[in-house]
Amino acid sequence: MFLIESNDIRTPPGELIAEKIAIPKPFPTVSRPRLTGLLQNSLRSCTSTILSGRAGTGKTALALDFALNCGRRVCWYKVDAPEAELEAFFRYLIASIRRQRPGFGTTFSYLVGTMPPEQIGLLAEAFVYDLGDGGAEPLLIVIEDLHLVCDSAWLVPFFKRLMPLLPADVHLLITSRTMPPAPLWRMRSKQTLSVIDEEALAFTRQEATLLFKRHGLTQEHASLALDHTHGRASALARFAQAR
Repeated sequence: MFLIESNDIRTPPGELIAEKIAIPKPFPTVSRPRLTGLLQNSLRSCTSTILSGRAGTGKTALALDFALNCGRRVCWYKVDAPEAELEAFFRYLIASIRRQRPGFGTTFSYLVGTMPPEQIGLLAEAFVYDLGDGGAEPLLIVIEDLHLVCDSAWLVPFFKRLMPLLPADVHLLITSRTMPPAPLWRMRSKQTLSVIDEEALAFTRQEATLLFKRHGLTQEHASLALDHTHGRASALARFAQAR
């Protein structure tokens, strides 16, 4: 585990765990054009996408496959429960974005920790202002496991204001084990947010057959496993590896 010292006076002091803001290493899987196509459509028509499903449904694998092939610079942040506090969350998010846009946060980071709860929307506006000030290549910002902090009082007001304001060269991709809070979920009707849920994440028979073929297994094996796992990604992978 690697630690990064954070001595920037505009962010809370302390150390950051480098792995949390690094793009994960690719792991064995199959590319799923059906789902990456949905993500490409969202990239073109929405500002944000949420991948929602329980553990083992393939959210991270899909997000990683898309991130590595979307043609954008990628900022990755894996959330943990202690980052429910606003300052801790944004210390990591700022550090992740600065890996691709070193000047990010000049305005925004001054406001973190000082903005009263009723003005969190202004914090989102400052975030967008600093993103627009980057003038660099398009970004994909991936926030993994946002469900771990979804009970935070600041989260819905911030993201509800942020999503409609994101510039065209920045797309937000969130993974979560739970459905997004209702105020965010309703943003789908405004073509701001696209949601790929657990039902969509489930492997189809064709995708399962391709996965099993990579393990030297037959279509019959794939069909049997699909019936037992209901298309759940991690369960299918275990079934294939056990053969």
